[in-house]
Amino acid sequence: MEERSVSGAARRMSITQPAMSKTLGRLRETFNDPLFVRSKRGIQPTPRAQAIAAELPQILAAAEALLESGNFSPQSFRGEITIAISEYVGLSLLPPLIARLQKTAPGLRLRTITRVEGQLDELAAGGLDFAVQLTRQDYSEEFRYQSLGGSPLAVFVREGHPLIGQTLTREELGRFPAISLYVSDRNDLELPPLPNSSADTGPSGMLETSHLLTALEVLRETDFTLVCPAYLARNHGATRDVVALPLPNEDAQYVDYALVAHRRTQTSPVHQWLWNEIIDTVRGMRLRTVHRG
Repeated sequence: MEERSVSGAARRMSITQPAMSKTLGRLRETFNDPLFVRSKRGIQPTPRAQAIAAELPQILAAAEALLESGNFSPQSFRGEITIAISEYVGLSLLPPLIARLQKTAPGLRLRTITRVEGQLDELAAGGLDFAVQLTRQDYSEEFRYQSLGGSPLAVFVREGHPLIGQTLTREELGRFPAISLYVSDRNDLELPPLPNSSADTGPSGMLETSHLLTALEVLRETDFTLVCPAYLARNHGATRDVVALPLPNEDAQYVDYALVAHRRTQTSPVHQWLWNEIIDTVRGMRLRTVHRG
């Protein structure tokens, strides 16, 4: 198209003229069109060739972008990443992470899902890009994971609750109905039972939900109890009029969280970049906590 000459195009491509003639023949057969016809001013493109040429810059640019995927730029990235994350983890992690991403990757669309069963299967199948989850005992080699730290569990109740000021025991906790926060893949985690989850020691009334803010509103209006990570008490807005009490010594538990991804994304520049962004955000949260302490 640029040379208007078979021999000129051959020189540009560093091939022989017969080879270029064969290439032109294959193109004519593929598009079922002569593409170029001879004239006194050299070969001239047909309307079909002109239409194809008009599309080539965009097609070649897209191919070049694929080949140069290692030169990833967060600022120019446009796309969606899906993360499985519980609401009580997201309440602490997502605000600083989103503030960070808004500056560095304004075209990134982050999609978070709070209820996902079979998270490892979803990661392998491509339904999820990342999962922030309670750390499992073992991960197979097809997954990579990074510990994000953890927290002891605490009992959250409303201000003025009868348990405040009491020595907490399993029996005392069992006197009050409990809210159970949804945990994905609970059966695979081998979690010890919570002290207020036993049907033979507690009342029959219980509420299970994945919505932390709803659970906290229920706490404010009732004598329900909620066992969840103690770090939530640092969010004074969410835990307004709610008090965190330590679990009985025999029931003290510590939960650890991990960032998990399937190894299919390990060579993806955007996934590797966001992996590091999440980890750096968590580290920054820890530093702020230490400084405040």
